[in-house]
Amino acid sequence: MKLGIIGSGMIVQDFLPKMVKMDGIEVLGIMSTIEEFNNAKKLGDDNGVKFTTVSFDEMCASGIDTVYVAVPNFIHYEFCKKSLEKGLNVIIEKPMTSNVREAMELKKLAQEKKLFLFEAITTVYLGTFLKIKEWLPRIGEVKNVESNHTQQSRRYDSFKAGEILPAFDPKKAGGALMDLNLYNLHYVMGLFGKPDNVKYYPTIERDIDTNGLLVLNYPKFNAHCFAAKDCGGVVGGLIQGTNGVIRSSFPPNLVGEVTIKLNDGTEEQFDDKSAYERLVPEFTAFINAINDKDYQYCYQQLEQSIAVSEIMTKARLEAGIIFPGDE
Repeated sequence: MKLGIIGSGMIVQDFLPKMVKMDGIEVLGIMSTIEEFNNAKKLGDDNGVKFTTVSFDEMCASGIDTVYVAVPNFIHYEFCKKSLEKGLNVIIEKPMTSNVREAMELKKLAQEKKLFLFEAITTVYLGTFLKIKEWLPRIGEVKNVESNHTQQSRRYDSFKAGEILPAFDPKKAGGALMDLNLYNLHYVMGLFGKPDNVKYYPTIERDIDTNGLLVLNYPKFNAHCFAAKDCGGVVGGLIQGTNGVIRSSFPPNLVGEVTIKLNDGTEEQFDDKSAYERLVPEFTAFINAINDKDYQYCYQQLEQSIAVSEIMTKARLEAGIIFPGDE
């Protein structure tokens, strides 16, 4: 895989030093805004990246075959579509798009052009999450599911003071659902599939959800997904069944150590420490699929992203949270 990165924000800064050391990938370039060019160039130079540019066309003509789109939510669709139209595979940071209509359009375009399209969502690639899937049959009939991702934003005080940054801007597809509850959804839907119904109960400040509870209705249980950008809390996951319980210790973007405790007294723990290298498992999967031309795996993962986008869009619109891309 010959990769170009669109964006130079925090997630790129954190992960690039590890990405360039991974097998099967060559990071050729970074595209940044004019304002961030000097910082992006230093980041690239420090990590052996060949070039930095502010030109999308220059990036596309550099010999790359794949782009990693790591820009604010509201321009995900624009850069994904342009990249697919240029014949490039796309790895897009979560959330895939602002709404399910955009996601479906990108899926159609990728499949028509036989290109790869992955949403970079750490949860479903972590070894601890896969262990939960393996353990699920052991706890019997599921009766209750909870997932909590509360993380007070460093930008919340600025938001309260009147400064509207992208993370809290409805015009830029911000808010707790899009940023944090998305992980809860992937956690629950990655285990149990698409719910029969969903209802979102958000706390709204200045037209955006600073926290919110998602209730997913399944035939024999409900799942409660809470996320907050305006307060802290007790994070993790809980799955209760007739024969036992499964707990995860970290928020769903990390999962962390998982424990199964059965009614007969059996108790087991598992932790492969993937939470501490959380982007490595997903990129390992992306690299292998693209290099091996495993389209079936890609489109299987894409269906999960589309289903999550559908549920998020329904919940958000019914709660009255409207983005420009919805109109």
